[in-house]
Amino acid sequence: MHAARQAGIGFRAVVADCAYGDNPGFTDALNRAGVSFVLALRPRRGTWAPADQAHTPIEAAAELGWQGSSKPGQWRQVTRRFRDGHTETWWAADAQLGGWGPDRRLRLVVATIDPASLPGHSTWYLLTNLPRPASRRAQQANLAEVVRLYGLRNWVEQSYKQVKGELGWADFQVRSDRAIRRHWTLVACAFSFCWQAFLAEQPTAPQSQVAPAAARGAQPTGHPRRTSHPEFVAGGVASSAGLADPMERAATLLAVVVASTAAPAATTAA
Repeated sequence: MHAARQAGIGFRAVVADCAYGDNPGFTDALNRAGVSFVLALRPRRGTWAPADQAHTPIEAAAELGWQGSSKPGQWRQVTRRFRDGHTETWWAADAQLGGWGPDRRLRLVVATIDPASLPGHSTWYLLTNLPRPASRRAQQANLAEVVRLYGLRNWVEQSYKQVKGELGWADFQVRSDRAIRRHWTLVACAFSFCWQAFLAEQPTAPQSQVAPAAARGAQPTGHPRRTSHPEFVAGGVASSAGLADPMERAATLLAVVVASTAAPAATTAA
């Protein structure tokens, strides 16, 4: 986060799963830094509250008054747009739970494809510090933006799961620090090569279909915003800090491994 700011790379908000949303130290640090965030919570994460009030996010969601699409209670309809062009109708609402609420510093936003059953794999319980607008129309737009932002996390998670499961990022090795770092670098190279090979086989969209960056960032399309910062992109095996484009710099990453001395073999068991 700090490195991105120093490099001049803008971002709308930090998004992360419940491992981070359930961590008060993490959320407090983001608040102190003045960073907007949308973080997931576990559905049954316990919270102190009076006995007659909700104690978990899923209990708070059950109190939002859903009686069907014609009587949605506090739920508001939002449309999710995906990269392949299809859309899905979701529902989202501000819930009240403990010290979290629509008019509090931290909000609990529940988003789901079905408010009646709250299916586990398509229901999100989101903690955010994005302020709630005053007008009703702006509130619905704000809920759509919160849902859009958290939806971007799935793109990161999908690639991360592939790197861990298929390419060995999660492999544990009882070896030296240098050896495991070399292993991680090779995994990053393998992912870059796979990514490059996959995209080389895909047809490139005509330039006329690509919207300007400012327009893409202003619309809730569900696509991550991409900002060009060529002055921060490494041009080769850089000795100073820089960002390497994996589509073109896989050889640069691999050159770092080749240039390093071989990792010494482990002489004793850990």
